[in-house]
Amino acid sequence: MSRRLRSVVVSGIFGLAAAVTVTPAWADLKIGVVQYARLMQESPQAKAAQEALRGEFSGKQKELQGQQAALKAKEESLQKDGATMTLEQRTKLEKDLRDGNRELQQKVQAYQDDFNARQNEELSKLQKALVEEVQSYAQGEKFDLVLADGVIFAGPQLDITPQVLAALQAHGVRSPASGSSSGAGSSGASKGATAPKSK
Repeated sequence: MSRRLRSVVVSGIFGLAAAVTVTPAWADLKIGVVQYARLMQESPQAKAAQEALRGEFSGKQKELQGQQAALKAKEESLQKDGATMTLEQRTKLEKDLRDGNRELQQKVQAYQDDFNARQNEELSKLQKALVEEVQSYAQGEKFDLVLADGVIFAGPQLDITPQVLAALQAHGVRSPASGSSSGAGSSGASKGATAPKSK
């Protein structure tokens, strides 16, 4: 065997030996995948944040809906009885409608701004709690790597979402949403407190 050929063979043997020693380390990695969107929908902490926001803004929402209904009644009255009204009555009602709609639009905008601010605040707290729970579970179960967003495919044996949900349910709601918003109302965390549509 020539010296050059012997060198190639020896190099190949060393390369194979290195691959053999590295492969078991990768094979021993403990990897898990979390469906983060599912945690955001099904965890008791997420549901508590939704309920807190609904409770915090339901009163203002009902108030705006009542104002909207009153304006609609005035508009229907104008359409129905406008022809028989005096000019003064008709002019006054039309002005009331314009002023009322303008005021309602301003209140709806303020409500939506306040609601969005509070929702973002609760969403930030919720995301922090979920990430901490995943990290705690992964460390306790000796995971080397846990993936979430960006995973195109993962077999069910890698999905640890049910276990993390169980841990979240076992811990319960640690810090329910606080009603720290001032006044009228302040998207992700709650679907139940939407502002009425102004005309």
